[in-house]
Amino acid sequence: MYAIIEDGGRQYKVEEGQELKIDYRDLENGSELKFETVLAVSAGEGKFTVGKPAVSGATVLAEVLSPVRGEKLVVQKFRRRKNSKRKTGHRQLHTKVRINKISV
Repeated sequence: MYAIIEDGGRQYKVEEGQELKIDYRDLENGSELKFETVLAVSAGEGKFTVGKPAVSGATVLAEVLSPVRGEKLVVQKFRRRKNSKRKTGHRQLHTKVRINKISV
């Protein structure tokens, strides 16, 4: 059984027990997070429900594990013949969640 959810303008294919990194939310570890924008649900054995635009009554419950930092991005600015260089880095914050239940 899997579901396709939308969060933060992105779509994720999730299954029960899967760990996932989503956009950062200031939530405590162990708290519950509910995704209500479920775009499609597959219940197995050829049963596949597609929403218009979302499946009504379908929810995905997740448990917040911890905040994590993404990989480092290097931002480099260079102006030729001006003796001007600048190099900085950035690491985006994400929230790591575990999918507990998919209900239709």
